[in-house]
Order: sequence, then structure tokens, then C-alpha cells
Amino acid sequence: MSLYRDRAVVVRTHKLGEADRIVVLLTEEHGKVRAVAKGVRKTKSRFGGRLEPLTHVSLLLYQGRELDIVSQAETIDPTRPLMDDLDRLTQGLALLEAVDRLTPDREPVPHLYRMLVGALRTLATRSSELVVPAFFWKVLAAEGVRPELERCVRCGTDGPLVAFDLGEGGALCRNCRQGVPLSPDALSLLRQILGGELNAALAAERSQAHHEVTVLATRAMEHHLERGLRAVALLERH
Repeated sequence: MSLYRDRAVVVRTHKLGEADRIVVLLTEEHGKVRAVAKGVRKTKSRFGGRLEPLTHVSLLLYQGRELDIVSQAETIDPTRPLMDDLDRLTQGLALLEAVDRLTPDREPVPHLYRMLVGALRTLATRSSELVVPAFFWKVLAAEGVRPELERCVRCGTDGPLVAFDLGEGGALCRNCRQGVPLSPDALSLLRQILGGELNAALAAERSQAHHEVTVLATRAMEHHLERGLRAVALLERH
């Protein structure tokens, strides 16, 4: 078996036998990888708590036919800031679930890895309900389904834009409106998120526009995935 190094975020885990665990990793260079961490559930495991979901790690792995084997794991970013806060933990799990649904096995997606690491680091250092929806919007744009926000997606007029429709792929004017209403503040917030002004969007005071953007982001991601997101449902209960 060949040996390789990579960095990864632990996306999810499953028990295997009495002491082992299967870990699903989004790696920087190898895409989504499934690997076995032997003995990780033992009290004296050399891996400790370094292979839990949300952990950002540096790994040494042996490549196998179906499952790789984790040989070494060192923490890059600790998960305590996320684990100690239920809201941030739930938001982090929503990020992981979306990434897991989006990525096939062993297809390198370095841009998605970098976006996930960036979102988790942001989540660990600042409290904003926009971290998850902003991540969803930016990932969708990277996937080639960036919404049209500058002019009516149907007739091309530059406004005013008053609605948003997932099927049409963006905002609509008064004459073409369908889908859901879109306030001017929510449209401005969407433009900030997708226009390189994410920090300004995250720093904005919480408002009804935040709720609009969040609901739309969830619907857009689920529309793209063609399935619901369990972690988002949990997030909406808090």
C-alpha cells in the first residue's frame, strides 16, 4: 500500500467493530476519502480526540482498495470553540452535511476544502447566523449556479427587483415576479456575500434580511442537492 500525507476536515464517523472507526474526510488534495482509524475508540488510543467531526487535521495515510488506513493524525485547528457552543456546533454540522452531499469520493476539490476550512475558522471566532448561508451561497456560485442579482433574470431589466425564484435562478422585477418576495435589504446582503464583501455582511446587525437570506440559502442548497439537510432542520429549531 502507498503512503501519503494530506490535510483534511473530519466530516463524519462510523463505528467499526469494537475499537475501530471509519472516518470520512474532506482532504485538500485527494477529495473525499474514507479511512479506518484502528483502535481509536480505546481509552489509550494514540489518536485521542483528533478524529472527531469538525476537526481539522494533518494526516498520514496508507491507501487501500476501498478504505484507507490512518497512520498519524495531528490537530491543526481545535474544535473546542465549536464544541462548547450548541449553536456553533449545529452550524458546523450543517456545513459538513452540505459538503458531504456535494462531493463524490476521491475527486479532488481543493477549493471546497479551502472554503470549508475558512467557514469553520470564521465560525470559531465570531458568532453570526450568516456563516452557514454565506457558505451555501458561495459554494453554489463555485458549483456554477450563482444567482442573478443585478437584473431581472427573466426580462433583463435592472429593477427594482422584488422577488427571488429558484427555478428561474435569481431575482425578478415587479412585472415578472414569482417565487418568494425579496426585500431591498436582503438583495443588498446577497450582493455583499457574493460580491467580495463577506466581512461586511457578517458584521451587519441582525435583521429580517438575515432571515430572508438564510431561508433562501437553505432552499437553494436543497434544490441543488435534490434533498433536505437534516442539520439545517436542527439549526432552525434553535
